[in-house]
Amino acid sequence: MIVRMWEVRAEPARFTDLLTWVCDTALPELDHNPLHVSSEVFSSTDHRVVVVSKWRSNPVSLPDPPSRLVARPPYSWDFTPVDR
Repeated sequence: MIVRMWEVRAEPARFTDLLTWVCDTALPELDHNPLHVSSEVFSSTDHRVVVVSKWRSNPVSLPDPPSRLVARPPYSWDFTPVDR
């Protein structure tokens, strides 16, 4: 299992538009991938959107959001479970 965390900061006036784009445009593209297990979307009071997606292997990147919606480009990090 690989977990990908994707984070982006919205232009403050475009936060709702960015959140809608993530949920209605970007995430449906992942749902059709057989390696995709699940995704969760989180938001913060400082206009950030975070997507945590779980993959069987080879995670797929979310597409870049429209530049007019973001204050800076998105970042992503991959994690794997730790046996403890």
